[in-house]
Amino acid sequence: MNKAAIISIGNELLNGFTTDTNTPFICDKLIRSGVEVVCSLKLPDDIEKICEGLEFVSRDAEAIIITGGLGPTDDDLTRQALAHFLKVELEFNERVFENMRQYFISRNYQMAEKNRVQAYFPKGSEPLPNPIGTAEGIAACADGKLYFALPGVPSEMEKMLQYSVLPKLSKTAKSKAIFIKKLKCFGAGESTIAQMLGDVMQRNRNPLVNCTVRQGVITLHIVAAAADEQKAKTMALAQAENSKDILGELVFGEDDQSLSQAVAEKLTKEGKTVAVAESCTGGLLAKMLTDIAGSSRYFTCGWVTYSNDAKIRELGVPVDLIEKYGAVSEQVAMAMATAARKKSGSDITVAITGIAGPGSTGQKPVGLVYIAIADKTGCRVEQRNFRADRESVRIRAAQTALNMLRITLKNR
Repeated sequence: MNKAAIISIGNELLNGFTTDTNTPFICDKLIRSGVEVVCSLKLPDDIEKICEGLEFVSRDAEAIIITGGLGPTDDDLTRQALAHFLKVELEFNERVFENMRQYFISRNYQMAEKNRVQAYFPKGSEPLPNPIGTAEGIAACADGKLYFALPGVPSEMEKMLQYSVLPKLSKTAKSKAIFIKKLKCFGAGESTIAQMLGDVMQRNRNPLVNCTVRQGVITLHIVAAAADEQKAKTMALAQAENSKDILGELVFGEDDQSLSQAVAEKLTKEGKTVAVAESCTGGLLAKMLTDIAGSSRYFTCGWVTYSNDAKIRELGVPVDLIEKYGAVSEQVAMAMATAARKKSGSDITVAITGIAGPGSTGQKPVGLVYIAIADKTGCRVEQRNFRADRESVRIRAAQTALNMLRITLKNR
């Protein structure tokens, strides 16, 4: 049994009120268990729609995992829909009801009558224990396929998936081991990286190389399949090394390492200190640098000089420089970085000035950003044009500044 589908149920997922974090988590665990995910759906709290979704995914998948809709309220309809799809009645389970009653007693809560519905299960199905909540899961088998219904609460779902679902799938899964290695990249677009890697990203390869993008960070997922885990690991790591050789300094980390962590490790290893002077990013760069535990070892201080007056008063940027070139300019960025280094006494300083939007007050476009880095060798500045909304411009500017800092440290 090597093919699975995931169905996430809840109106809140479709209207954008809640982000579906369950599907990515389940996908990762299934792939690492040698199970291919062939489909994932988001469905409303509607019996007919849920049944239609089950019918659709059952055509190809051998195991179907459902999350959400097992609560006690009127819009929790997963158990009813599953029973309808399987063409069986719901049966009351006395043991589950008693466990639920004891759960409430142990916490000095009064159990509402509505919770009683959580003790009903499709005939012939098996309850799956929930160690931290009231909603037990459901396991059923029909026409050679396995159906699992789990709570939508991530903490409950994750434990039940690990202890109740994956062991059942492993018993029927074909002999195949999966190993996943991730490379984190920054500084080039997805298409550029794909072009550099060439046929490495073709769909029929093993290892398979997938690519995801978030806030400028490109993650390469290297998925290797083999008869045993050690062989799969060897294949994935070999592909990772080959990709790093091709991509060079575009690769900043591995697995779940963030750009902030990569910079922090380099600063700590070299015993260097850093200070920042920010305008359009409003302190975001300082936040990213200090998000890492132990950041006091390398981060000294920062200035958020949002107005021209603040740049002049706090950093000593010359008035005539701003009047001649504007606050958003190469010259002002360099002046900010140089002044911050002098005032802070830090080894390296990073300065950012730009137009985050949504409006522009002159000839310079929204998204125009200058980033300067000053150290004992001098000061260099780079211009970027981020065509995005205000929040994205700020994030991309701070991320780019971090990456420039990383490369500066790497090439010292």
